[in-house]
Amino acid sequence: MYVQWFVVHTKPRQEQRALENLQRQGFEAWLPMLTVEKLRRGRIDKVVEPMFSRYLFIQLDKITSNWSPIRSTLGVSKLVTFGNQPAAVPPEIVDALRTAPTPHLPGYFSAGDAVRFVDGPLLGLEGLFEAPDGEARAMIFINLLSRPQVVSVDLKQLAPARR
Repeated sequence: MYVQWFVVHTKPRQEQRALENLQRQGFEAWLPMLTVEKLRRGRIDKVVEPMFSRYLFIQLDKITSNWSPIRSTLGVSKLVTFGNQPAAVPPEIVDALRTAPTPHLPGYFSAGDAVRFVDGPLLGLEGLFEAPDGEARAMIFINLLSRPQVVSVDLKQLAPARR
């Protein structure tokens, strides 16, 4: 089988533009996306963004595909290569990404929500969400050494506590 997936490196923040232009030229291309919550101007917004910043996948036939238009496509920087060989992606990886459920990315909690540490040095402890602390961190009340403490932690370390 000569049809394989390869990786395209795009220009900054032009993944969607590159995808549309490649598809318009008849290429089978795919840009995995995910939804994340971001704090913007004091509000939490859900934003859909590429899973792999500046990269998308393209399916090409090693024998019959005309590869030359790819690098001059608007939004495309280059085809990713190792040496002078294009970087082929095993089909199992692309299939797994396409069929996987949308990854759970921790969102922001409301003040007073019970949270559980699922990673890091506080693994297994529970606490109360106090407030966001930047885009990817949170202030958490925990009972440590028989005293309430406030710690700043990465949101990826938290999950809702099961009550």
